[in-house]
Amino acid sequence: MKKNLFIIMLVVLLVMTAGCGEEPVEEVADPEEPVDDVEEENGEVFEFNLAHFFPAGHPAETDLVQGWADALNEASGGQIEITSYHSGTLIAADDIYSGVVAGTADLGFSAFFYNRGRFPVLEVFELPGIVYESSYAASKVAWEGIKELNPEEVQDTELMFVLATGPGDLFTTKPVRNLADLQGMKIRAAGLSAETLPLLGATPEAMPQDEAYEALQRGLVDGNLAPVEVLQGWGHAEVTDYLTRTPFLYNALFFVTMNRDKWDALPEDLQQVFLEVNEQFHEEVAAGLWDEQNERALKWAVEETGQEVFTLSEEEAELWIERVIPLQEDFIDRMNNLGLPGEDIVETVTQMAEQYR
Repeated sequence: MKKNLFIIMLVVLLVMTAGCGEEPVEEVADPEEPVDDVEEENGEVFEFNLAHFFPAGHPAETDLVQGWADALNEASGGQIEITSYHSGTLIAADDIYSGVVAGTADLGFSAFFYNRGRFPVLEVFELPGIVYESSYAASKVAWEGIKELNPEEVQDTELMFVLATGPGDLFTTKPVRNLADLQGMKIRAAGLSAETLPLLGATPEAMPQDEAYEALQRGLVDGNLAPVEVLQGWGHAEVTDYLTRTPFLYNALFFVTMNRDKWDALPEDLQQVFLEVNEQFHEEVAAGLWDEQNERALKWAVEETGQEVFTLSEEEAELWIERVIPLQEDFIDRMNNLGLPGEDIVETVTQMAEQYR
């Protein structure tokens, strides 16, 4: 027994000695298993919220906001992330610009006309009597005009870009072939249109777009002055029968802008990403956003509801324009009183509009 025990102990000792002399075996990672500690370094991620009032399914959200956010994210290698708060869930439409100034929202998308008087120079882009034949033309004129005029009123934020609806037309329950037909008609209006319509002999009825359908249906108003897209998007072709083209009466201007402190805090390379994407996206998507909607809506209204379309003769259109020129004169006086060159501002925009016609 002693001999056997000695042999066993000797074998164990030899095995242990041999083990101490071996090199440790390095563990090889399975290539199919994820590596937890390895992370792609793209730099700091800058997250922004964006407030606007359009509904979730509107092209302003699906094509403009989401498309712009995706383009910025891709161009920045994932460093720019934008979360959209649509339908007024973060800030109401008329408070969006001031909300961006205050920092309640990092970015805002709304219409200048919601704050009448707050942007006196920019009202030039909504003046009647200046002809815009498309949203693309109106958007290009406004964006190039703002760069040239550089108004003080928008220096408290960093404008990304602006876009416009382009011409608004009259949708009515009775035919409007000329100025005489319009006399005494009650027309739903918003913004500067409330001052334009009385000069033409119509009675403006101020109300938001979402109340106009019922008002037309119940006969509370005889028509609406708005972009053609509302014929389909808001169903107005169902409660009107006639469309009169009036490319000199209406243009609504929208902005996309960033809080000043948020902009100043961005690294220069990411500011450059914004500037480059903004220009490309404005040209390819934003400027003509309403054109596509307007064309689709007009086709639907004519083919599906039998909407009848009237185009004013050149002589008739001039009669309408003559009636609304006082609003341009009033604008010039207001600019002059502010120490700004009113006539030059109107002339600059008028010439730009002519170039894009």
